[in-house]
Amino acid sequence: MKRIIETPDAPAAVGAYSQATTDGNVVYTAGQIPLTPDGETLSEEGVSTQTRQCLENVKAILEEEGLTMQDVLKTTVLLADIDDFAEMNDAYGEYFTDNPPARSAFAVADLPKGVAVEIEAVAAQRD
Repeated sequence: MKRIIETPDAPAAVGAYSQATTDGNVVYTAGQIPLTPDGETLSEEGVSTQTRQCLENVKAILEEEGLTMQDVLKTTVLLADIDDFAEMNDAYGEYFTDNPPARSAFAVADLPKGVAVEIEAVAAQRD
């Protein structure tokens, strides 16, 4: 059965979506943009800073469910400019140093609030 995951340590959902959902085995986060938990958009910051904030949001959501970044099976990264891939990848690598998850990365026409990156994750509960 689907259950909603919410934490004050990540930006609140502002629309018809949840921060994350789970069926008790797998956790699916919503796409996280570089928005702080208090609602500050980091769109003026560089891609490295934006990537770190996205992943801090993912991390906070997972921690609410008792998971860590090591439990992430798959991420999807959306970039406003594919030329930012290398910079994003360097910051991203700080969060997945051992046994990184599968990942897809795409350039898209535009992202919410004029940000440069959005990241979503799928993680699994431990046995």
